[in-house]
Amino acid sequence: MHPTVAAEFERILRACAAGGAVLEIGARPSPDTLLALPALRNARERVGLDLDGPHDGDGFRIECGDANHMPFPDRRFDTVVCNSVLEHDPRFWLTLAEIRRVARPGAVVVLGVPGYVDAPSPLQPLGRLTWLPLVGPRLESALASTSTLLVHRYPGDYYRFSEQAMREILLEGLVGIETHVVMRPPRLVGAGRIA
Repeated sequence: MHPTVAAEFERILRACAAGGAVLEIGARPSPDTLLALPALRNARERVGLDLDGPHDGDGFRIECGDANHMPFPDRRFDTVVCNSVLEHDPRFWLTLAEIRRVARPGAVVVLGVPGYVDAPSPLQPLGRLTWLPLVGPRLESALASTSTLLVHRYPGDYYRFSEQAMREILLEGLVGIETHVVMRPPRLVGAGRIA
């Protein structure tokens, strides 16, 4: 996990006093895990979920399981965090439904995904070459797209998300939603509470 992304998760989790029973979806048995963030060190319980488990970490346990069908009872967690997972999940909407199921009312949910934002390319003015009536508009259109993280096929790489998708789809139904764009190419980090 990039230090900028970790810092954003840390800031959000501190600001909302996250804790209690914490679940990280896609947790890895490494120092990079969100479960190791200082903001979560005093949590009553820290649990990870990953297809490659089980593992024991420094004060936490990673269970083996599929985020589309979590092996946890309803309303178990006070905080749910997930970074760099939903873009690799071909049915990410099932994972989102499971997050809502296992999170208690008032639980904090923080998600990180690769994104794209409405930001013009620094080369976009080249597309306005009026003396190239046929090529100029096509060039302008080609240069208007934003950069995104490169596709990496582990285990598959299916999606990139907009800020609107973060607010209206990934965090749908949550309250107190906030979204942040960090880095370039952009990573989106969004948070809200279960109503």
